[in-house]
Amino acid sequence: MKELLAVSRLIDRASGALGRSVAWLIVVAAVISASNAVVRKAFDWSANSLLEVQWWLFAAVFLLAAPWTLAVNEHIRIDVVNSRLSARARNIIELIGHAVFLLPTAAMIVYTSSIFFANSYAQNEQSPNAGGLPQWPVKILIPIAFAWLFAQGISELIKRIAIMRGDLAEPVTHGSYHEAAIEAGSDQSHEGGGPSAPPAGRT
Repeated sequence: MKELLAVSRLIDRASGALGRSVAWLIVVAAVISASNAVVRKAFDWSANSLLEVQWWLFAAVFLLAAPWTLAVNEHIRIDVVNSRLSARARNIIELIGHAVFLLPTAAMIVYTSSIFFANSYAQNEQSPNAGGLPQWPVKILIPIAFAWLFAQGISELIKRIAIMRGDLAEPVTHGSYHEAAIEAGSDQSHEGGGPSAPPAGRT
């Protein structure tokens, strides 16, 4: 289980780094949107490519930040029900949800969206709007994002099983199980006399 938790921490760090990076694309999209509005009003000029690149940026943030959202435990839950359940019941529901629904769905979307992208690339699919952008480059984000989400689902499954086995402490406060995994890694490092892990933090 120690080796699996180490893999889980690696996946979480990668998801966090990717999520924080693509989050900045919101700023880029806002700048493009504002610039497009100013140019359109001041010079009576615009281009469909400027509108479509904003959609691209939004798609990148929405898709590539999803694994990070899962890692920090910020996906929507029905809290009025969830809060009334015991910790064991919540863990069983999460375990079943990840194993039966998340992972198969993510795998299926990776497969189908890869075909979707391949067909678009083979046809060199272009925007139906005059002066628009090619369509196939943005479509590759779908299989990439869901492959990453699948990996993050594996990480969440590892942490959930570790908690149910008693190998990982369940966080007391609302937040990521990644924090508990980081703390566990730090404790193991101290026991082994090695260097300590970084302080636990939301990633």
